[in-house]
Amino acid sequence: MDNRQAIGSWLSGPRAAAEEMGADFGYRGQRLGLPEEGPGSVAPLGRRFGALFIDWSLCMLIAYGLITRGEGGTSAGNWALLVLFVLSVLTVGTIGSTPGKRLLGLRVISVDGERLGIGRVVLRSLLLCLALPALVWDRDGRGLHDRLARAVQVRTH
Repeated sequence: MDNRQAIGSWLSGPRAAAEEMGADFGYRGQRLGLPEEGPGSVAPLGRRFGALFIDWSLCMLIAYGLITRGEGGTSAGNWALLVLFVLSVLTVGTIGSTPGKRLLGLRVISVDGERLGIGRVVLRSLLLCLALPALVWDRDGRGLHDRLARAVQVRTH
C-alpha cells in the first residue's frame, strides 16, 4: 500500500476507508426506507445545526428578556435550557417541528413515518438538552437522541 493512500484513508475516516475496500453503505436513510433526496429524505446536518441555532437563540431571548429580565449570567443559560426543553416538547409533540426546523423545512417523525408520541418526544427533548447524545451519530446521520426515541429528522421540501 502506498503511504499516500494510507494517509488519505486515515484523513477521510473509517467510512471512506471501508468504501475503498468495497463496503456498500448506501445513502443516509436507505435502511429506514426513506428516499435519497427531496421531501422525506434524511435532513442534512447543516440544516439541523441551523435549526438548533435558531431555536437556541429564540430560547436565549425568551430567557434573557422575559425570565431573568436582563440580568444575564449563567442563570439565563440555565433558563434557556429549560425553555428549549418545553419548546421542543410542545412543538415537536404537536406539529412535528420546532420554529427553527419549520423555518428550514425540517420535521421530526417516527422511523415508521408516524408522528411521535408524547413519551418519545419527552425522551428525545431531554436527551437533546443533555447535548452529548445529539453529538453521537449513526450511519444514517441520526443523533443518539433520535435513535433512542426511534425518530428521524426529514426534509419537508
